[in-house]
Amino acid sequence: MTLNQELLDILACPKCKGDIEYKKKQNKLICHKCRLKYKILEGDIPDMLIDDAEKF
Repeated sequence: MTLNQELLDILACPKCKGDIEYKKKQNKLICHKCRLKYKILEGDIPDMLIDDAEKF
């Protein structure tokens, strides 16, 4: 599944409020500034909780 482009256009990193990038292969949202990866749950629901994010 892929996220709707309209949704991607309005999402921002909850930590720094910066831009995020959708990585389709990983099915994650990436913030390069914070170096955090946010999971996409079933049904294309982004898990944008900072405590659930993975560092990279």
